[in-house]
Amino acid sequence: MARILSRVAPWLPSAPSRRLEGERLTGTIRVLGASDTGPLGELVARDPVANVFIDAQLTASGSAAPTSSGGMVLGRFDGGTLDSACWVGANVVPIEASAEAAVEFADAILPLGRRFSSVFGLSEAVLSIWSRLQDGPQRAFDIRARQPLMILDHAPPAGPATGLRPTLESDYDAVLPACARMFEEELGYSPLTGGGSYYRSRVRSLIRQGHSLVDFDASGAVRFKAELGTVSPRATQIQGVWMDPRHRGRGLAAPYMAAVAGYALSLAPVTSLYVNDYNAAALATYRRVGFRQAGEFATVLF
Repeated sequence: MARILSRVAPWLPSAPSRRLEGERLTGTIRVLGASDTGPLGELVARDPVANVFIDAQLTASGSAAPTSSGGMVLGRFDGGTLDSACWVGANVVPIEASAEAAVEFADAILPLGRRFSSVFGLSEAVLSIWSRLQDGPQRAFDIRARQPLMILDHAPPAGPATGLRPTLESDYDAVLPACARMFEEELGYSPLTGGGSYYRSRVRSLIRQGHSLVDFDASGAVRFKAELGTVSPRATQIQGVWMDPRHRGRGLAAPYMAAVAGYALSLAPVTSLYVNDYNAAALATYRRVGFRQAGEFATVLF
């Protein structure tokens, strides 16, 4: 079964940025504050699927102001109008940014001296940001330049698997190793190295929110699992799809994905995912379930 890298969780701490609220970083870019919440929301609404990460952030916080954990949004202005933005936390996420705007964001980000776990989003903007960030202190260990962004906004035509259900807190000890195996297959290292306190907390949080889905085989082992890694009122994004290798190749992938998509569509009117373009098996499965390509993402991993 194919795996999806939807978003690398922010393991890396960021310096508190509250003091930067409203600060101008370049001639066109400044740190957004609470008063910019409305314009940022309008920008995000241009494409709530591609911008689901920041849409979820805005829904949770209710403000464009920097967070207590160090995340902040940079805004690019043209004649006083916010024309694009970029989330800067442990991840860098461009928002409605052209290639030109993305380069300007990168030039504003570099002097901040931060470290990141990833840059992800629409491919043109991500690769333009990386063209500048590669001159900074961090080296990428992988660049995934072509990742089809797939969306589904109607009931899947494929019949859903009946055993998939929301993960219970009592399932945590069984689900955590499956999550870690998926991550290691995708990225080549274990998220539990050094204890993995953030990763453990992330898995628990998804379970508590009802955003983790699982099915067990007859032996009680996890057969299939997936998460809704990002959820806003307008869209969800599926991540962490994993099938136990012992059950792969049996035609189970499409029914499970249909069940995941059906659950996701009960929370928002459209669901999405993105996947490496060379993963032909995964792409075929998603198309069978009814997903169609609506854009292209890219991810730079540090």
